[in-house]
Amino acid sequence: MMQLTLDNPRLRRIKALMIKEGYQMMRDPSSILISMILPLLLLFLYGYGVSLDLNHLRIGIVMEDTSPDAQSLVKAFTDSPYFDSKIVRDRRELLPDIQSGKIRGFVVIPAYFTDFRNQPDKVAPIQAIADGSETNTANFFQNYVQSTFANWLKQEAISDGLGDLPQIDIQSRVWFNEELESRHFVLSGSLAIIMTLIGTLLTALVVSREWERGTMEALISTPVEVTEIILSKTLSYFFLGMASMALCVAVTVIIFAVPFRGSFFALALISGVFLFSALGLGLMISTLCKSQALSYQIAIVTGFLPSYILSGFLFEIFSMPQWIQGITYVIPARYFVQCLQTLFLVGNIWPLLLRNLVPMFLIGTVFFAITRAKMIKRLD
Repeated sequence: MMQLTLDNPRLRRIKALMIKEGYQMMRDPSSILISMILPLLLLFLYGYGVSLDLNHLRIGIVMEDTSPDAQSLVKAFTDSPYFDSKIVRDRRELLPDIQSGKIRGFVVIPAYFTDFRNQPDKVAPIQAIADGSETNTANFFQNYVQSTFANWLKQEAISDGLGDLPQIDIQSRVWFNEELESRHFVLSGSLAIIMTLIGTLLTALVVSREWERGTMEALISTPVEVTEIILSKTLSYFFLGMASMALCVAVTVIIFAVPFRGSFFALALISGVFLFSALGLGLMISTLCKSQALSYQIAIVTGFLPSYILSGFLFEIFSMPQWIQGITYVIPARYFVQCLQTLFLVGNIWPLLLRNLVPMFLIGTVFFAITRAKMIKRLD
């Protein structure tokens, strides 16, 4: 049985191969571009360009009633940070705007609004008409209108002396993302999508480039074993990927002020196991198809797109059809997204983290097993 001592020939060959990979990274700036510049670009795009919060929603307000009560309600809408309001007297004036998408809905304060307000035990009605062509925006519009109207009713009741002794006092508490900032949720999950792309491209494109340039043929003609080639490339780009992850985490925490409540040890462990699977996928792709263009296309189709759509990053997995939910179990980013959002927003929940570590490791092992089986030291 061979012992892996410092003087072991296998270790010397792996060390030499890793040094070779380091020189290749310095000569070819594409590796630095993929591992450092691309993740920062994506991170800033997610941080500033992707938001699940809806502010300054363009709406119309139809004032068929101009009484003080109606004007008070209109002021509640115009003072809200969620709306940019256009006030008219006739709803027909807003039809061209809602048809062209200039507004996403309008609120009608009917002419009998004050009459209902003056009758006991009755709530003055208003009408909310939403543009249903964008369902999420329509739901936001309805919820915001209901919330604004409910708050206005409560303020009016207090000012009239009717709300001093409420029978039910509802106090809301939000856990894990107290500020209700979608950026905290999006950025922590986006790290998984970014690292999927980076980890897959690092090995998929770089190794394919070696096949195209003929350097891989020169390498396999040496006494170096296939396992040593795989190990040296994996370790070299593993360290580069971990450096990229550290840079992204620093930007997320320092620049975007996303809270980090877990431990850096847990983050390093989770990231390392995930990179193991991502690099394994890229290495498998570059082994099966030795063209850079084809490797890039396959990496996007098999790595980035499934991770973006089916990882739970933006779309809730449990709202998907059952057969689609089954597919998500073979996507490493599904487990990485859960781990990252837990570490950033909750903390070290080890039962959840360990439950997600095992599938990522097993999927990565399958990728490397296929790579080992398909990478043969011959040129045909």
